[in-house]
Amino acid sequence: MPWRESTVMEDRLRFVARRLEGESMTALCREFGISRKTGHKRFARYRESGLEALADRPRRPGRVSNRLPMPVEASIVALRKEKPHRGDAQAARAPGEAARRGRGPAGALDDPRGA
Repeated sequence: MPWRESTVMEDRLRFVARRLEGESMTALCREFGISRKTGHKRFARYRESGLEALADRPRRPGRVSNRLPMPVEASIVALRKEKPHRGDAQAARAPGEAARRGRGPAGALDDPRGA
């Protein structure tokens, strides 16, 4: 028996079509070699968004949770350019210094020694 050649999209479309005809999710998932969780997810996406939902989605996250706000990042970059000799410990005190110059919020990060 020759190998059946089909694309991933064709398989997903065939899966959805047979599910729409009323075949059981368990039997379809077993035949297509996917988990029931994946089968339910694909079928739900199809019902929600149609054929384009069957395409692969990017795995990259939509946003980075630990990214600094642009104004903070810009002030850090500016300070690094202004004083490249500073190390990480001195750079940690920099937001207070920037606040004294009117560039950022004043607060507990101010160094009492004025360094």
